[in-house]
Amino acid sequence: MLGNFQQSNLRIEVNASEKNIRESLLESDRLKQWMWPQNFTSLSGQLTKGDTFISSLGLIKVEHQVEMVEDNCLRLILSKGIDGYHQWHWGDGWLQSRLEGISALPLNLGQTLSLFRLRQYLSTNYQ
Repeated sequence: MLGNFQQSNLRIEVNASEKNIRESLLESDRLKQWMWPQNFTSLSGQLTKGDTFISSLGLIKVEHQVEMVEDNCLRLILSKGIDGYHQWHWGDGWLQSRLEGISALPLNLGQTLSLFRLRQYLSTNYQ
């Protein structure tokens, strides 16, 4: 894989319950809504350990494999456009995202935009 090793760990406050955050991360229909304009293939239902799906934004494709799903944690192994992992932790009123990988893409920028899109989604759809 060509690119640079990058890591980013961001935590934000959200006006949402642990349950609503979990639903937004694990239910594919909700995930597709707040991750727009990314497209997803092979993604349906609720994410479970071992699931794989591909997200794409233009010509850039990233394969995701669900490595771990717990009450307040999700870990995805990433390949193709990013070789690494993305781990989510959450609780009532907060959300944390840790992203590590090798990529030519600016991972911190994409991660920041995703967190703000999710926070906006939660405030709009769960109030």
